[in-house]
Amino acid sequence: MKIEQLKMPELKSYCETLNINIKKKKKNDLIQAIYDYQRKEIDDAIADGSCLSLLKSKIQNIADEYTRNLDLKITSRKKEMKKDDNSHYLIYRVLGMSDTEGMLIDEYQNTGRFLYKYAGSFLEEAASLCIFFSNSNGGKKIVENTEGKKPKTFEIDFLNANDAVELKWRDATTDGDHITKEHTRVKVIKAHGYNPVRVMFYYPQREQTIKIQETLKTLYKGVQGEYYAGDDAWDYLTKISGYDLKVILTEIADNRELS
Repeated sequence: MKIEQLKMPELKSYCETLNINIKKKKKNDLIQAIYDYQRKEIDDAIADGSCLSLLKSKIQNIADEYTRNLDLKITSRKKEMKKDDNSHYLIYRVLGMSDTEGMLIDEYQNTGRFLYKYAGSFLEEAASLCIFFSNSNGGKKIVENTEGKKPKTFEIDFLNANDAVELKWRDATTDGDHITKEHTRVKVIKAHGYNPVRVMFYYPQREQTIKIQETLKTLYKGVQGEYYAGDDAWDYLTKISGYDLKVILTEIADNRELS
């Protein structure tokens, strides 16, 4: 759960479930109190040898939360779509698609948009948690854009010692502006004295998107940064955290299929 995104009432409620004193605490104080609680929980688990079990439990909880929210989003959107104007089905029929096929295509398109968004957020959060288990001083960090006015800041997904790790589940963009923005981001991170590291777990399969990634790979190497994709990304995460996230996720997925 990305606690930074919680509203104050939600944050207070969550703190109360952890028996954290919320009196006279501002939002940043509550967030820090939660991180302190989690850090102690992790340190205690490391001390008694149950850290892997705790990590698996936390990732399972995150997966369950994302599953519930995804289901709610999809269900809500399907209800909305029943009220949609489907006059565009005329064009579908001209192109050889029946109304039934057109409806299914629209449903899957909307479902896919939500699925991709939630899949990316979930994997990035699970990967961050693995690193957090091994580095109590690391975490997200916001840095000021020293190269321009837009955007004002860039977010580092996880600052692991001096490594500014950017976590991506996959990157299917073909937009040339994406390269420009990423180039600016890397220069900004370098200017702040950090080592830019890009970790992308799934490599794109289309020719144009592959070219974009090759350009980004060259960009990172040009500033003595690091770029990992596919199997190399999973291996890198295991190396720096000590936990094999792919094995953990495979176990969760297998258990879902059996239930």
